[in-house]
Amino acid sequence: MTVKPGWQGRFFEDFEIDDVYRHPLGRTVTQTDNTWFTLLTMNTNEAHFNAEVGRASEFGEPLVVSTLTIAIAIGQSVTDTTQNAFANLGLDKLKLTHPVYAGDTLWSESIVVAKRESGSRPHAGIVTVKTRTLNQHGDEVLSFLRTFYVHRRSSPLAGSTFPEAKKPLVVLDSER
Repeated sequence: MTVKPGWQGRFFEDFEIDDVYRHPLGRTVTQTDNTWFTLLTMNTNEAHFNAEVGRASEFGEPLVVSTLTIAIAIGQSVTDTTQNAFANLGLDKLKLTHPVYAGDTLWSESIVVAKRESGSRPHAGIVTVKTRTLNQHGDEVLSFLRTFYVHRRSSPLAGSTFPEAKKPLVVLDSER
């Protein structure tokens, strides 16, 4: 039996300026997501969780709270950008460019805009990406720059924490 590792994420050495990563998972936002996130974060603006207030607004329906849209965009980018990161250093030039509504499906993509060696951490480097998020119609709903520390492949802190099984993984004949 051969254990095949899953996607391990990118390390500092893997980032190249102008590389574009189209993050693979789209996410449809529901009104439940919107209401829970809004109330969980103590945002009291009813435009996000009161249908009557939303209908009376210029948008005609509740808006998805922008901080949820930002969280989804960052989350979508992790698999390609920060799976091996250990610290975010900055979120800059954030622009919310199109409203998001319950039922919209969001996709994100990132382009590498800068990378440099770390002067204080030889096991890591610093990378900046520009991420943008699109809705199902291709409208850009937000964009931002994100800078983060990311491990080098040789970093002693970048190893897997997958536990060693006490018993081997086996397949019985009856399971084939």
